[in-house]
Amino acid sequence: MTGSTHTVTNQPPPLTGYDVYGTDQALVAAVERHLDPELLDEARGELSALGQAAGSAQVQEWAVQADTGPPKLRTHDRYGHRVDEVEFHPAWHRLLGKGVGAGLTNAWGRPGGHVRRAAGFLVWTQAEAGNGCPLSMTHAAVPALRTDPELAAEWEPRLTSTVYDRELRPARLKSGALFGMGMTEKQGGSDVRANTTVATALAEDGTYELTGHKWFCSAPMSDGFLVLAQATPDRGEGGLTCFLVPRVLEDGSRNVFRLQRLKDKLGNRSNASGEVEFDGTWARRVGEEGRGVRTIIDMVAATRLDCVLGSAGLMRQAVAQAIHHCTHRAAFGGKLVDKPLMRNVLADLALESEAATTLALRLAAAYDDGGEQERALLRIAMPAAKYWVTKRCTPMTVEALECLGGNGYVEESGMPRLVRESPLNSVWEGAGNVQALDVLRALRQEPQALNAYLQEVGLARGADHRLDAAIKGLLTELADLDGVEARARRLAERFALVLQGSLLVRFAPPEVADAFCASRLGGDAGAAFGTLPHTLDLATIVDRAAPRPCPASRSSDPATPA
Repeated sequence: MTGSTHTVTNQPPPLTGYDVYGTDQALVAAVERHLDPELLDEARGELSALGQAAGSAQVQEWAVQADTGPPKLRTHDRYGHRVDEVEFHPAWHRLLGKGVGAGLTNAWGRPGGHVRRAAGFLVWTQAEAGNGCPLSMTHAAVPALRTDPELAAEWEPRLTSTVYDRELRPARLKSGALFGMGMTEKQGGSDVRANTTVATALAEDGTYELTGHKWFCSAPMSDGFLVLAQATPDRGEGGLTCFLVPRVLEDGSRNVFRLQRLKDKLGNRSNASGEVEFDGTWARRVGEEGRGVRTIIDMVAATRLDCVLGSAGLMRQAVAQAIHHCTHRAAFGGKLVDKPLMRNVLADLALESEAATTLALRLAAAYDDGGEQERALLRIAMPAAKYWVTKRCTPMTVEALECLGGNGYVEESGMPRLVRESPLNSVWEGAGNVQALDVLRALRQEPQALNAYLQEVGLARGADHRLDAAIKGLLTELADLDGVEARARRLAERFALVLQGSLLVRFAPPEVADAFCASRLGGDAGAAFGTLPHTLDLATIVDRAAPRPCPASRSSDPATPA
């Protein structure tokens, strides 16, 4: 009698059939904290529906298909005509369609819109991060377009629409549209003032012809793009100016938008990023000549928030996968999750995730408030958060992968995709040094920003002695500004950690706040994850972060095709 040689044991089930939103206690608490009570029922329904879709087996399969079937550039049709199109896997369109349909391009025109969208963006990133780029660009284009009321009236209804219209045709014929962005050039990098693309004024007021090359064009399949170019001072001030470049002109002809190649990226492989050449490309000015950076800066700020949200989403998914695996996997006589050292690792990862989520939603709430105090707070808190949260994403996802052992190193686990994605948000919209220097710029130029920050963290003073000491230490750092540029990263890190600590002390369970203050502010931890003080209530922290499947009675899959 031949025995079985392929009995599979001690393998966890796939983490599917769960509500990505509803099982994230930190995110649910943040939404309920920041939204007006009358908005909560509607928001819960929307976010839970999106969370169930994100946690479904169908959407997870789409994510794999989109990642393993990356976009392809088609420069010419069969007859030799230039078409400059990007072809995507059908799964990409389904994912992007659900993101648009869930309102992830619309935060500006509804009550509590930024908090609701932020929570949804954090949830949907966990399904597949690549489609977050066009969602983010489209959402963030709105404040830049509002500098020109006529342009805003034309484009904003389409950008905030819940209809995903993938066809390239004139904007007036579309019920929904997507936007991309092109600022970086071959010689420029983050120094956008080194821009050499030239804009020459045409006869019609506000219209120009662009000549130049963009080294990175985000979401090149979009309907329109915000780009920077040097306006020639023929009939105006000249200088670096913001322009809107439509993909298709009003008469139905294609604008000159020559895609040279798509980038072969480390991660974010489902999404297209390309190099584009302008050669007599028609453009419409947005804002005043010579004020391009000022015009586009609000777009940059909005996309920086999405960097924080995107990293928080990746971190949450990484810790969810790690805890799920260790809950079902047995070793050395018991479940991994019950082993003291593994529990320490998981609790440390959960702390990092909750701190990132709590901070990200606080920033979104500041956008919804819109008051002078909140705007001043964002001036320091945004670059500090972008610096720190995106920096923490990579070591955390790598540690979470290690919790799965060799299984986590295999593509089928999904963990390598998270790891490849994890550095992106730290690079996108200004890498670490840019963010740290932006914190210094706010300190030097806008004293009200520091006042707003200190008032915010001061709300938690007296509740934890380690937080109080960290606030005092930050003020000591600020008292000595000699050689401050070399210490900019240290300052940005401390700004972010103190703000995270103050939020957790005020709003998180005592076990979470105690562990964060002990390890991140009090110095009672090592350099690696899994070095929390053993006296803390680590089991409660892990249990709070554990994902839990939806009831088995729900038979319908929420991930219906877009």
